[in-house]
Amino acid sequence: MNLPLDVVLLVLLAALMHAAWNAIVKSSQSKFLDTMMVAIVPGLIALVTVPFLQMPAPASWPWLLASVAIHFLYYLAVAGALRHGDLSHVYPLMRGCAPLFVALASFAGLVDQLTASMWAGVILISAGIIAPVLLRRNGVGMPARGTVIAVGNAVIIGAYTVVDGNGTRLSGDPISYGQWLFLLNAMPLAMFAFAWRRKQIGAYVRERWAMGLVGGVLSMGSYAIVLWAMTRAPVAGVAALRETSVIFAAFFGSFLLREGSIAPRVAGAILVVCGIAAFRL
Repeated sequence: MNLPLDVVLLVLLAALMHAAWNAIVKSSQSKFLDTMMVAIVPGLIALVTVPFLQMPAPASWPWLLASVAIHFLYYLAVAGALRHGDLSHVYPLMRGCAPLFVALASFAGLVDQLTASMWAGVILISAGIIAPVLLRRNGVGMPARGTVIAVGNAVIIGAYTVVDGNGTRLSGDPISYGQWLFLLNAMPLAMFAFAWRRKQIGAYVRERWAMGLVGGVLSMGSYAIVLWAMTRAPVAGVAALRETSVIFAAFFGSFLLREGSIAPRVAGAILVVCGIAAFRL
C-alpha cells in the first residue's frame, strides 16, 4: 500500500507549516510563553467552531483524552528543547526519531502493518533527518540537556501520533476530533501558563500577539491535515512524511536564525527524498 498523491502533497504542506511555527517559537524571548500562545490560539478558534460540529463518536473519547494528557507533556518538552538547543539541532532529533517509534508500534498492532517499501520509506526519512545532527564532530552544537529533552520528546510525539491515529479513525469525523483536541489541549496549558507566569503574560501577549496568532494558526492547520491524512493512509507513513518538516526547519535555522551552514544537511535531504519516493512505490 502506497501513500496517495494528495496525501503526500498535503502532508508536505503540513510539514512546512509545522517547521514555521517552531521557528517562530525559537525566535522569541520566552520559549515557554510563545509555545503556550501557539497551543492556546487553536483552542480559542475551536471554541467557536465546535458548537457547529457533530460530537466525535464515544469510542474515540478515551483516545482523545489520552492525547490531551500526552500533548501537555509535548508542549512543555518543545519549550524546554528549544530553550536549551538550536532549532537545527533539537528539531531533527525530536521529529526524526518519532516515526521509528510509531513504526515499531505496528508490531504491537497499535498502528497499520507496513509493507517493505513503507518500512524503507520510514527508515530513509528518519535517517536523513537524524544523520546531519550525528555527523557533527566533537559534539559541537550538541548541548546535552537539549539533546536529552529532544529525544524524550520524540517518544512523546510517537505516543500521541499512535493515540490520535486510532482516535481519529474511531471518531467518525476527523475535523470534529481535531477541533475538540485543540479545545481540550488549550485548557490545561492556559491554566499552567497563568499559574506559572501570571505577571508576565499580559505584557508578553501585547508584544507578541501577532506572532502567536500566526504560529497558532500554522500549528492548527498543520495537525488538522495530519489527522485527516491518518484516516487515508498508514499512520507510520504519515508520521514519517510529516517529519520532512525538518528540511524546512534546516532552512529556517540556517538562513533566518543564523544557526550554521546548510551544507551538512544536503545528504540528509537526499535520503529524505528517497524515502518519500519509497512511499509511492
